[in-house]
Amino acid sequence: MSSVVIIGAQWGDEGKGKVVDYLAQQADAVVRYSGGSNAGHTVVVDGIAYKLRLLPSGILYHGKTCVLGNGVVINPRVVLGEIKEMQDKGVDISRIAISDRAHVVFPYHERLDELQEAALGDAKIGTTKGGIGPCYMDKVARVGIRICDLMESDTFAEKLKINVAAKNDIITKIYGGEPFDYDAMLKEYLEYAEIFRQYVTDTGVVLDELFAANKKVLFEGAQATFLDIDHGTYPYVTSSNPTSGNAAVGSGVGPRFIDHVVGVVKAYTTRVGEGPFVTELFDTDGPGNYIRETAKEYGTVTGRPRRCGWLDAFMLKYSARVNSLDYLAITRLDILDGMPKIKMCVGYKIDGVEIKQIPASLKTLAKVEPVYEEFNGWMTDITGCRSFDELPENAKKYLKRIKEVAGVELGIVSVGPERNQTIVMADLL
Repeated sequence: MSSVVIIGAQWGDEGKGKVVDYLAQQADAVVRYSGGSNAGHTVVVDGIAYKLRLLPSGILYHGKTCVLGNGVVINPRVVLGEIKEMQDKGVDISRIAISDRAHVVFPYHERLDELQEAALGDAKIGTTKGGIGPCYMDKVARVGIRICDLMESDTFAEKLKINVAAKNDIITKIYGGEPFDYDAMLKEYLEYAEIFRQYVTDTGVVLDELFAANKKVLFEGAQATFLDIDHGTYPYVTSSNPTSGNAAVGSGVGPRFIDHVVGVVKAYTTRVGEGPFVTELFDTDGPGNYIRETAKEYGTVTGRPRRCGWLDAFMLKYSARVNSLDYLAITRLDILDGMPKIKMCVGYKIDGVEIKQIPASLKTLAKVEPVYEEFNGWMTDITGCRSFDELPENAKKYLKRIKEVAGVELGIVSVGPERNQTIVMADLL
C-alpha cells in the first residue's frame, strides 16, 4: 500500500493537475476530496489541453479508479458535461466512483452566490459564482441535499420542495431576484439522477478495498493552502479545507492511510480574487505583466487575469507546517527563463522588524513588507532538461534556496506543460 496527497501550497493554480496526472501513471486510483467546480485543472497530453473542473486528473489514464469523495460538492450539470467531453475524446470513464455522501450544487446555490457577492460591493470575496459557498452553507446548516437523496426520487422531491421554497424567499424578498420553478428543477435533476446512478457508491468502502489489496492511491487537492477556510487568508478563501488533513475526512478513510504529502508550488506566486498578496507586482510592462502573459495566467474556470508576483517562500514555511509537507513539486520554472533578475521573498517585516509567523489579522498582514533576495536569471531555455544536473547553475541556486527557506525537500521540478517535461528527484508513490 502507498498513498500520496497532492496539495496546493500557495493560492491555487499551481499546476496540481499536471503533477497528479504525472504521478497517476503509477497509481491505481485518484481521489478528489474537497471543493467543487470552482476548481480548474488544465492537463496537457500530446499537445492536447484537457480542462477539468470536477473529474480527477487520473481520468486521462485507462483503468484508473477515479473517485469524487464525500467532501466534494457536485454540480451534476458540470460533471456530466465533463464525462461527455471525455467520452467524445475517447477517454475511458468506466471507473468513475461518486460518493453517495457528497452534497449537490443546485441552481439556487449559483444564484445566491451571485447575489451575495454583488451585495458585498467593494468587500466582495472574488468568488467564481459557482454556488460552492452556498452549498457548503447548506451542508453545515444540515439542510443540504446529498447524492444519496438524489437517488431516492420521493426523498429528493420532498427535500427539494422545502429548499426551493426557502431559497426563493431569500432570493425574492432580500435580493429582489426571480424565483425558481420547483417542478422544472425537479424534472431536470431526476433526469441527472438516472445518468448518475451507475457511478454512485460508498467511496469510502471502495478505497478501503483498494488499500486492503495493497493498491496505490493518489489524493488530489483542489484550491490550495491559503484558500483554506481555517488556515487561509480568511475571509478571502474557499468554503472547504483543501489542506492535507482533509484528505482523510473528505474521502472517508482514516489518517493512517496517508503516507506522504507533496506541496505543489509555482516558481512564482499568483492568486485570483480579492485579498492580501504580499509579493504582488502591479506593473503593466515589467516582471508582473511578463509573468502573466508568458505563462498565460488566466483562470481555467473564469478566464479572469490572475494577480502575479514574486515567489513567496516565507508562505511555503507555513504551508509546510500546516500540511506536513514531505516534498515540494516546483512547477512552471521555465516561465522565468527570460528574466535577467528574479526575486524571492524569504521573510516578512512590520515597521522594520522581522516577524516569525504569518499574521491571522488581515489588518496586520496589510502592513507587511517582503524581505527579498535577488537572483541572477539563467536566460536560457530549460524545457529540454530532464534531470536536475542538466539545469543551469542559476536555476539550481534558485531551487536550492526555495528548499532551504521552506525546509522541505524537492521532489519534482516541472520545466514545461507536457508530461515528459518533468524532473523527478524522489520516489513519491
